[in-house]
Amino acid sequence: MSASSAFNDEKGGSSSVGEPEYGHDPASGGIFSSDYKRHDDLKEMLDSNKDSLKLEAMKRIVAMIARGKNASDLFPAVVKNVACKNIEVKKLVYVYLVRYAEEQQDLALLSISTFQRGLKDPNQLIRASALRVLSSIRVTIIVPIMMLAIKEAASDMSPYVRKTAAHAIPKLYSLDPEQKDQLIEVIEKLLADKTTLVAGSVVMAFEEVCPERIDLIHKNYRKLCNLLIDVEEWGQVVIINMLTRYARTQFLNPNINESLLEEGGGGEKTFYGSDEDEDEDEEEKEKKVEVAALAKRKPYVMDPDHRLLLRNTKPLLQSRNAAVVMAVAQLYFHLAPKAEVGVIAKALVRLLRSHSEVQFVVLQNVATMTIKRRGMFEPYLKSFYIRSTDPTQIKVLKLEVLTNLANETNISTILREFQTYIKSMDKDFVAATIQAIGRCATNISEVRDTCLNGLVQLLSNRDELVVAESVVVIKKLLQMQPEKHSDIIKHMAKLTDNIQVPMARASILWLIGEYCEHVPKIAPDVLRKMAKSFTNEEDIVKLQIINLSAKLYLTNSKQTKLLTQYVLNLAKYDQNYDIRDRARFIRQLIVPTEKSGALSKYAKKLFLALKPAPVLESPFKDRDHFQLGSLSHLLNAKAGGYQELPDWPEAAPDPSVRNVETEEVITTGEGRIGLLGDWREVPEWTKCSSREKRKEKKVEKPFYSDSEGESGPTESADSESDSASGSESGSGSEESGSGSESEESEEGSESEEEEEDEEEKDKKKKKKKELKKPVNHFSSPRPLQTIAPSSALKSYELLHRITGEGLQVEYCFSRQPFSPDANMVAVQMQFTNNATSDTKNLHMEDVKLQSGMRVKEFPEIELLPAGETSTAVMGIDFCDSTQAANFQLCTHTKKFFVSIQPPVGELMRPIFLTENEFKKEQGQLMGMNEITEKLTLDAKCRNEHTIVQRVTSAANLSRVPCGSDKEFAGRTVTSGSLVLVTVATKEEGAAQLTVNCEKMVIGTMLVKDILLALTQ
Repeated sequence: MSASSAFNDEKGGSSSVGEPEYGHDPASGGIFSSDYKRHDDLKEMLDSNKDSLKLEAMKRIVAMIARGKNASDLFPAVVKNVACKNIEVKKLVYVYLVRYAEEQQDLALLSISTFQRGLKDPNQLIRASALRVLSSIRVTIIVPIMMLAIKEAASDMSPYVRKTAAHAIPKLYSLDPEQKDQLIEVIEKLLADKTTLVAGSVVMAFEEVCPERIDLIHKNYRKLCNLLIDVEEWGQVVIINMLTRYARTQFLNPNINESLLEEGGGGEKTFYGSDEDEDEDEEEKEKKVEVAALAKRKPYVMDPDHRLLLRNTKPLLQSRNAAVVMAVAQLYFHLAPKAEVGVIAKALVRLLRSHSEVQFVVLQNVATMTIKRRGMFEPYLKSFYIRSTDPTQIKVLKLEVLTNLANETNISTILREFQTYIKSMDKDFVAATIQAIGRCATNISEVRDTCLNGLVQLLSNRDELVVAESVVVIKKLLQMQPEKHSDIIKHMAKLTDNIQVPMARASILWLIGEYCEHVPKIAPDVLRKMAKSFTNEEDIVKLQIINLSAKLYLTNSKQTKLLTQYVLNLAKYDQNYDIRDRARFIRQLIVPTEKSGALSKYAKKLFLALKPAPVLESPFKDRDHFQLGSLSHLLNAKAGGYQELPDWPEAAPDPSVRNVETEEVITTGEGRIGLLGDWREVPEWTKCSSREKRKEKKVEKPFYSDSEGESGPTESADSESDSASGSESGSGSEESGSGSESEESEEGSESEEEEEDEEEKDKKKKKKKELKKPVNHFSSPRPLQTIAPSSALKSYELLHRITGEGLQVEYCFSRQPFSPDANMVAVQMQFTNNATSDTKNLHMEDVKLQSGMRVKEFPEIELLPAGETSTAVMGIDFCDSTQAANFQLCTHTKKFFVSIQPPVGELMRPIFLTENEFKKEQGQLMGMNEITEKLTLDAKCRNEHTIVQRVTSAANLSRVPCGSDKEFAGRTVTSGSLVLVTVATKEEGAAQLTVNCEKMVIGTMLVKDILLALTQ
């Protein structure tokens, strides 16, 4: 029994046996339910106190919406449950509200406070749903609330919520375009997001709100290229289309030399050209030589960022999503060198095995490509052969492609195919095939006679439509060499008795009139027959009868004078004003009278002038000015919201705008001060005047050599892009490429610097604390508030000497930078051999880690003599979590299972912040990102020095100088998320601890640890 029927039984409702319960279940159709009782059972269930009934009701309502039924009258009953504590019910209520909030705005506005509370909910799905509903209420009065919610969501720790914020941006922009500037700030912030989930959505928002702000993409270009492979499919489509337009503005045309040669050497004679232009040919040859010389002088060198884009999009040609493949294909067509475009052909041919809708779009684009790049599809000619099961529109497009691919080598095969197609029962397709034969005959002179003979044979076909289309095409072909084909004209004249299709009759009449001198005996007779049936003919045929009579009057007036007058008199009183006007005009022109003007002298030249043969062109010839794959290209008309594909720049824009500048490094006895990738951040006074500028200059992690651990000089744009492009695999890339590249970049360093590095190693060994000479010169560097000395660092037992059979291992978190990888926490291990025998080959094996974590193993200790101690350093990327790293510690005879679990305070590194910067950053991390606890300080922990010592021992943070309260700042090692701690002391030992952190979980755990440290 369903929950709904059980509920009805409880209420005392009954229904007769065997009667269908249509009235009770609106999802079943509600055939016999009356309007006033409609959905009553659902409303009662929603008003119930039982969450199970509410959930059942919401499931049924959402099912109704999914089937397209109207459930808007349930809005008041549903909106009451927006504050329901059951998460499953709340999710479904939000789904309903997203659908109907725009229709029932007044009722939705009553729940604004609930949505605002939902934005602070611990569940990311509820936060995202609340924002989605809020942005669906299209009322200008709540624009400020929506803007605030979007700004908060853009800083949310959950990438799903940040993605929803990106989706809300275009909604708010369409509601109030005046918010554009503020929205651009949010877009800029989200563009810097490193999560693949957010990338596609924020680029979509960028395209909707500010596609002209190409400067926002510069710093994020390489990151978007490298993230592309992991972004969800529809995000990939949006990013690729945006990057296509970006590349057209930032890079040079890779085919520039070829296009110059084509312009200079494009003087091939037209098909109908004469042989009289020898002088022009010589000039064109000179131009060819000049252009070739120019091409040699300025060889094209592809920008490394251009290459990065092509290299990172190429694997997506194997995507299962047709839209992604099409997006990459258009990118290669518009951006790649001609020699490389061929790779897209195979992928597009693969899409032809898909649904007919996909085939239609792909063939439209292939038809455009085959006009300029015929060669790349020639190997796949048979893939475009037509199947009898293909819909007509697919058949016509395949015909178009086959016609474009036709050349001297494959024309015989294609014509054999066309002969088969003419026998089809699909008349539209047959007509298109005949037109295709005509185009092949026009383009390839060798087969013109063959095609013409084949079309003449079709004139005896039983199907009138086939004959009619053949006549139209023959007419166009005969215009090229009419004197050779007077027999065909005579044959066609005989068809006027049988063919009834207006276009075909008109074509025959035009041919006879145009070439009446070749058939002087037949032409007057045809006019006689046409004059008889003039009144019954279609308008297009009547116009050609008038033209025929005029031409015959001018060439053979003896036989046709009376006939012409008769036709003109009939036309004079025709119902169609075009025909009446034409008759009057021709009468004045060919029959001279006193009133007729000077034009009548030139009647013969006007009517019987040589007319150029029509050029049969592909309808797709000029479509490539639209971006391939776009709706505008499909329609061959500019659609709303279409962004024009920019022209290539004449000169290459500055490539350094895409460089993410690396700041120089100060080396200290305690560690390094650097930006993000290093141990600590450079103070404000060293480089930038404000924190915003530093945020704009986020660094790609610099490479360090294994021996030195210092960053080399800033790399060139080329090497940066190469290193960035190699990182498709994600996190492992920094390790793999670090050693060799840093060594190459430092080869040119001076010998003095090498000596200083050696001195630094000696100083580290002796554990001296004085500062080494900085790399760059500062006027008055301020000292950082340092962490507790290494002697005060807490040690943890990894392996007890009894468990380890004499081998004892302890470890501590040294709080020093781990030079091979700045994203790893350095763990110092101390091995003591308490056994009587030597221990050999100490190393790690079988490392077991949670997703995202990484380990850099310590170097193997070959020999640890009895009674002696040895130390080693390993690096662990805990991925900003306190989950343990498990591994086996092995000797030459034994294996011991051990694990290292970090306290949350060791997952961060100190950074330098001024008081003003601290307050500003704290203001941006309010709401859900702020945790406050009141406490009473221990009697021994009430002076400032002790508080600072205990906080810095609990967490690896740096003291903010000159602060009114005791303030500490740091960043998480892996993601660089900001961690701010404030201890505000009051009277009698009372204090308030505040932690602001982008990652809520880390913030909550850190509060517990610092509370413990301050109250013990």
